[in-house]
Amino acid sequence: MADLTTQQKKDYARTLYLKDNLTQQEIADKVGVSRKTVNRWAIAEQWEKLKVGITLGREQQIANLHRQVMELNNLILSRPEGERFATCAEADTLGKLASAIKKMETEVGIADLVNVGMRFIEWIRPIDLDKAKEVTILWDKFINDSLS
Repeated sequence: MADLTTQQKKDYARTLYLKDNLTQQEIADKVGVSRKTVNRWAIAEQWEKLKVGITLGREQQIANLHRQVMELNNLILSRPEGERFATCAEADTLGKLASAIKKMETEVGIADLVNVGMRFIEWIRPIDLDKAKEVTILWDKFINDSLS
């Protein structure tokens, strides 16, 4: 963990906080910082509010973005003939929405990697506890390598 930047450690800690039921001390141990540092980050960036706000899955978020594009396109189409074009602000918004959709559809973020790892470890734990412990250690190393 020593090779990670402070921002990478903070991002990893936030992901662990949001996706798992770990204590601040457990997060601190995994990330390689003190519990006080994790607590300071959590307060400064309002992680608790983020945790409460994570109710939409990736597919739902993408669907919401598509609905916004459709709504904006419908607004443009509702204009009189000859005026059915996007304003500069609307074109900018459409471009940003399209970019966000593409990014969400194609990029796998650290949160996704952590989530998949946790689901796999939860699946394997009742089958082979020792293997689950081994996979957990390897997955942590994989996440750390992914961050560098």
